Amino acid sequence: MIDRLIAKIIEREAPIVAGLDPRLEYIPKFLLDKHFRKETNLDTAANAILDFNIKIIESIHDLIPAVKLQIAYYEMYGLPGLRAFMETASYAKSKGLIVIGDVKRNDIGSTAEAYSAAYLGYTSLGEQLDQAFPMDIITVNPYLGTDGIRPFLEDCKKHKRGIFILVKTSNPSSGEFQDLMTVEGMKVYEKVAQMVNQWGQNLIGNCGYSSVGAVVGATYPQQLAELRQLMPRAYLLVPGFGAQGGQIKDILGGFDRKGLGAIINASRSIMCAYRSQVWKDKFSSEEFGLASRAEVINMKDKIHQGLMGSGA
Repeated sequence: MIDRLIAKIIEREAPIVAGLDPRLEYIPKFLLDKHFRKETNLDTAANAILDFNIKIIESIHDLIPAVKLQIAYYEMYGLPGLRAFMETASYAKSKGLIVIGDVKRNDIGSTAEAYSAAYLGYTSLGEQLDQAFPMDIITVNPYLGTDGIRPFLEDCKKHKRGIFILVKTSNPSSGEFQDLMTVEGMKVYEKVAQMVNQWGQNLIGNCGYSSVGAVVGATYPQQLAELRQLMPRAYLLVPGFGAQGGQIKDILGGFDRKGLGAIINASRSIMCAYRSQVWKDKFSSEEFGLASRAEVINMKDKIHQGLMGSGA
């Protein structure tokens, strides 16, 4: 899987993943009016979200390698929301995009097996198998240790999938636990990084990177650069860019000398580009897809400029 992702990044010249984490308040009024014309319920909300997502994907699919779907933004709309999650993923795949399920799953071994079957593998239906939520890559929480990670590793190997393990997350309070010192004299996030190296050693692709990657926030640029060195084989999924405050200078430490090694997530800055100070006077709300496209191109150009300036 990691070879596929890197090939797409190189092809599109864009180490960018668009986060499709929709809320009704992000959707232009004309689209809400279209779906809520007769009634307002979870079904019509999910239909509006799906319509919104499809238009954005139509507008940017040729520019980026992947989309990331944060499942909480779909679960909040119940079963209709999960339908929108699945149909968004299917549409993105039909456009040639890699789909990252931001599901942050884990539990004890047997439950982790069920989670992994749901998102990376197959569900047994007696004499046949079927896919429940066919993701290419998912995010995984490492808190339960190796027995909670092993089922995901096995399905990554068996089904050519990938995982990004939470190492240093972008939220302000992440340090309450992740920055604590262990008895071994390292911070918790450094210990998790050490384990990511271990877990990923048998899943290294032809590109030299592993299908076991790591989530490291753009809001902690010093730690991002440090973790790039501590996990030389792990591709980094970098959230926190844009709306959360991460800037171009903050993400550069996540890349290797070839300009690879990291993929930068942007969600609200792409989805809501039509409302931003940069684009709102250039695109109408009906042209929200074009505004998203302009934002992706702008982000891509800034990343290239930053990498050139850093010598990557």
